[in-house]
Amino acid sequence: MGTPPAGSRDGTEKPVLTDPPFYLEEFEQSYRYIIDEYEVRPRDIAIFMPCAVRKPYSTSPSHQLIRMIISQVFDESQYHIVIFGTCGIVPAELETMYPYAHYKYMLGKVSDEKIKADFLRIEADRVAGYLEKTRHLYKYRIAYCIGLFREALLWGSEKSGVKIDRILPTRDRINRVIEEEECRFQEGSLSMDDYLGEFCDELLRFRNTHPDLAKKE
Repeated sequence: MGTPPAGSRDGTEKPVLTDPPFYLEEFEQSYRYIIDEYEVRPRDIAIFMPCAVRKPYSTSPSHQLIRMIISQVFDESQYHIVIFGTCGIVPAELETMYPYAHYKYMLGKVSDEKIKADFLRIEADRVAGYLEKTRHLYKYRIAYCIGLFREALLWGSEKSGVKIDRILPTRDRINRVIEEEECRFQEGSLSMDDYLGEFCDELLRFRNTHPDLAKKE
């Protein structure tokens, strides 16, 4: 399966990285390990969700809500959670690997248009690389994301020629939140009830329209 980048699992305390992660060599090295060496196991569905401020990602309250919904709809053996965003793109089971649990950065607070453009370009390339690597490992791909993360994912999908079968929230739901809700960020948060309710409904609809995804009893 290959060896993770140096310093990723040696038990020593690592510094917190605060520069934009997508520029840092540590993230490029870890990305190359995932693309070139890490063995991703086949699953029926890949579910792509954005990285979180809290590390490891699975301890984030929003991630816990999202994971709970996913587990209610699909068997654990059916799906593979993949985290993407300022971290690049990483299978969720590697969330404690350096540097993925060792950075603090929030793209939503950035106003510099060059940094945003660089993020989109770099992240789209990394998403494309992962989609190409796993082209034949998943039957379906579902994403739950908004904002620049969504743009990067869609661009990466276009670059790789590997489609995202369902991307949520729907555009109609996002537009309604923008119009009706007072949010810290324009499109709100993925942990909002409006988004989570639709996410659950759409996962159920997706499962029910694909007989091969019937939940095992």
